[in-house]
Amino acid sequence: MNVYDRITANNRSTVLILLAFPFALFIMVFLFSILFIVATDALPYANPLLTSLWIFPWVLIVALIWILVSYFKGGAMILGMAHARPVTFDDNRELYRLVENTAIMAGLPMPKVYLIADQSLNAFATGRNPKEASIALTDGIVKKLDKAELQTVIAHELAHIGNRDTRLMIITIAGIGCFLFFGELMLRTAFRSGSGSRNAKGALIFFAIGVFCLIFGYIVAPILRFALSRRREYQADATAVKITRDPDALARALAKISGDPRVEALDTNRLVGNMCIANPGKVGFISKLYLTHPPIDKRIETLRSMAKV
Repeated sequence: MNVYDRITANNRSTVLILLAFPFALFIMVFLFSILFIVATDALPYANPLLTSLWIFPWVLIVALIWILVSYFKGGAMILGMAHARPVTFDDNRELYRLVENTAIMAGLPMPKVYLIADQSLNAFATGRNPKEASIALTDGIVKKLDKAELQTVIAHELAHIGNRDTRLMIITIAGIGCFLFFGELMLRTAFRSGSGSRNAKGALIFFAIGVFCLIFGYIVAPILRFALSRRREYQADATAVKITRDPDALARALAKISGDPRVEALDTNRLVGNMCIANPGKVGFISKLYLTHPPIDKRIETLRSMAKV
């Protein structure tokens, strides 16, 4: 699959996901209506089908808002989750020039550059298109990699930008993250509600909404896993090698990154980890649902085989 095929495939996946989310949301609302109509007595119709049809326009409005927010603000949201700070030419001329030169080699516009205050080694790119793209690097990866290694990491992230991986990722991650956050908020609200029959009924509604949002978030996790296929990482590695002509430097960089990839700011934002060059935290049972990176040793093995050619 060449770069143009990858862009086309990612564009197609983006459209499918944008269509799948509202549909899945409507199905969840329908099931929610059936399960909780008797308990809450808060829905306008006794018939679950009529209730769902009444709710459907509101579901479309929520889905549209989600699409717009994810598309236009998803990149900024993800940078905010990572506590990334912008870097200008005057702040770090060497890094800025390295990103600029690599972008020229890749035939892409100069992305915005961000740094994350963490001594670990990791990086990610975000943005809905190459003109609106950003690259975030940890302080540790800038300090601990040599120039050739750092350039291959930058080239890898630029490859994600050029392949339109970043647009696909911010839409899915921002959307799922929104549901998980809202679900947790509703559950906390339910548990903090006061006593009394009226408050108990309200708490039950908040609890039901919270559970619904969390179930929805975790059910769509496989969508994220399959949409952001592991092939995109191999593709980005291959594109980085094409840009820099140095597979050995990228293999060395990945070996160093694998030794300390954890980014503390992302411990509570595991979804963002799908955007990093390596998984930024421990992989637990839930984390495996979102794991889209191939084993890093396999990537290193592939790169070293390329170096021998």
